[in-house]
Amino acid sequence: MRPTRSLTRRAATTLAAGALVAGVLAGAPAAQAAPATTASPDAAAALSERLGARSAGSYADANGRMVVTVTDQAAANEVRAAGAAPKLVARGVAVLDGAKAELRRSASIPGTAWWTDAATNQVVVSVDSTVTGAKLDQVKAVAQKLGGAVRVESEPGVLSKRLSGGQAIYTGGYRCSLGFNVRSGSTYYFLTAGHCTNLGSTWYSNSSKTTVLGTRAGTSFPGNDYGIVRYTNGSVPPGDVYLYNGSYQDITSAGNAYVGQAVKRSGSTTGLRSGSVNATNATVNYAEGSVSGLIRTNVCAEGGDSGGSLFAGSTALGLTSGGSGNCTSGGTTYFQPVTEPLSVYGVSVY
Repeated sequence: MRPTRSLTRRAATTLAAGALVAGVLAGAPAAQAAPATTASPDAAAALSERLGARSAGSYADANGRMVVTVTDQAAANEVRAAGAAPKLVARGVAVLDGAKAELRRSASIPGTAWWTDAATNQVVVSVDSTVTGAKLDQVKAVAQKLGGAVRVESEPGVLSKRLSGGQAIYTGGYRCSLGFNVRSGSTYYFLTAGHCTNLGSTWYSNSSKTTVLGTRAGTSFPGNDYGIVRYTNGSVPPGDVYLYNGSYQDITSAGNAYVGQAVKRSGSTTGLRSGSVNATNATVNYAEGSVSGLIRTNVCAEGGDSGGSLFAGSTALGLTSGGSGNCTSGGTTYFQPVTEPLSVYGVSVY
């Protein structure tokens, strides 16, 4: 945390947890004119959802253009007309959701996580270094039963929540990181990870716990991973994220992450780090319970970054939930989408 403004800033922070495709559609009419506009990430996601079982998600390609998966030519034509690129796939969302449901029933083992990879039209199951022997056999057996709809990948390290090191926000014997400052009218709060707010009701700005920031107003973990603390020290915190270089990023809105999006996170242990979104709506099975609906990224993080913010420019995206690896060798980090707690608690960024 930065020296003087420290916790009154919406210190972006990350890392709670330590360690967890078919070709482009052919046959488009050669004379068809390109759409006047290009679909936005939100528009592409909405289009995929509207197509229902005839699609299995959307993502940004290497050039930044939004791709929407489709299972038939009529859907492809609709996607083109909306300004996105269609990609023909074998499995629609219902098939992939069915595979996830079977994984929940038969393979909810601590150390596993899964998400939909829209580009490969598969559900990907990652297993960390603790998933061995009979547990690994169980995961592989379920994947084999589901055929090509599922593939299994190994994840280095151990999928968990680490709370240690660095300056941040404190409660009891634990240390986490502040996510985003938010407000409802003239009342101010901050968001952080739910597995952090589960640990204590009173939060402090220093490790000796002499300066009170506020008290817990809500918490949700497992299932979700977010919590909210109401400021009780009379402060009016600024609505920005510290970039660990003496400057700040103003946060003016909140949005939904999309696959391929370039993102940054700021953490009290490892500072500012960058990367991209690998998946959305991921499920992670921590030893303490499962959390679903998470954003999966290749951004690294380490212990003590828990609860910190994920953002893109001035847009708030998520709160650090967990991951694997570190910022020396690289890692994977999962984030709780910030739009959910904003809606649940009736607060907004500013």
